[in-house]
Amino acid sequence: MAVTYPLLQKAEPFIRQCYEELGKRADETEQRLMEINEAIQTTGTYTHTIEELEHGAKMAWRNSNRCIGRLFWDKLDVRDARHVHGTDAIAEELLEHIRYATNDGKIRPTITIFRPRDPQGNEVRIWNHQLIRYAGYETENGIVGDPASLAFTKQCQELGWTGGQGSFDVLPLVISEYGGKPQLYDIPAEDVLEVPMEHADYPAFTELELKWYAVPIVSEMRLNIGGIQYTAAPFNGWYMGTEIGARNFADEDRYNLLPDMARLMGLDTSSKSTLWQDRALVELNAAVLYSYKKAGVSIVDHHTAATQFRKFEEREEAAGREVSGNWTWLIPPMSPATTHIFHRPYPNRIVTPNFFYQERLYEQSTVDMDSYTHDDQHDQSEVDQSKQMGGGKCPFH
Repeated sequence: MAVTYPLLQKAEPFIRQCYEELGKRADETEQRLMEINEAIQTTGTYTHTIEELEHGAKMAWRNSNRCIGRLFWDKLDVRDARHVHGTDAIAEELLEHIRYATNDGKIRPTITIFRPRDPQGNEVRIWNHQLIRYAGYETENGIVGDPASLAFTKQCQELGWTGGQGSFDVLPLVISEYGGKPQLYDIPAEDVLEVPMEHADYPAFTELELKWYAVPIVSEMRLNIGGIQYTAAPFNGWYMGTEIGARNFADEDRYNLLPDMARLMGLDTSSKSTLWQDRALVELNAAVLYSYKKAGVSIVDHHTAATQFRKFEEREEAAGREVSGNWTWLIPPMSPATTHIFHRPYPNRIVTPNFFYQERLYEQSTVDMDSYTHDDQHDQSEVDQSKQMGGGKCPFH
């Protein structure tokens, strides 16, 4: 088969690195490579052991160039859902992921891995950008809700979902399997932990009636482990405060709340030189951190996250591994010059295992069933297409 040799080329370096890190003997490594070679020659693919799957997923987090939270890569909880068939069962696994990761606010970094794409191109896909996200509606009076969700909200409506036309309506799950019609599943309200926004120094902030969900579970990316493409592998860490306060709430093409925050603070907004945007941005982010901590929900501020990343760098250096990074994504969107990350360069080298973008099915007229080789050729270029990600998020936040 045409895919056989390229796939073995991808499998071998992964197995050798994985087994070395796991402390396997040389004869165990060679035996496993012989098994994989035979499987590829016979079936065109191979199956990861649970140990390979778990460590491969952790390596993918460690290799995620955009993520500032990689210190905890080896604490990732890996849920093996490769046995799950049917969209109903897949939906239930996704709900269980939400419940497990949420953990009453004590967020667990978690990934759930479904069956990989097979040699014929059959695959499982989760159409949502994140398992939990708010809808966006176009109305006569402008956009209501999250503008980043407009296209996906329309797709859900075409599938029969109506929504509540509110600012914080949780979108349903949309799942397809092996090219079948996408199926829609509502997420029970009791499974979605949300944090109401307050400000410690501005009581009137509650008048904005803001909230945000506790767990960011990215669900549209492809996980590549040793050449095997897991097209449905939702994963999460916990939020860094600026992702909500400086991006989701503050960006003009998202909820655009800086003018509201400035009004509550009584700031002079007549000129940008008054720095009202900067002052409002700080207090908006302070509100997010205050609210999550008051609710007992895991979150990290960007200064602490940068300190943790420095520790990650030190540990990787001690392990003899080069730390790669996309500098433009690693620096926080607020006060980046106060972190050490701002003042040093990082090689933006892409290695696997890793996470890569996929076509958003609701934005495509046709689904491109890539071959293994096609995926490998595109892994490098896809990483830099930040516009596909939306929301300015690193993969694990």
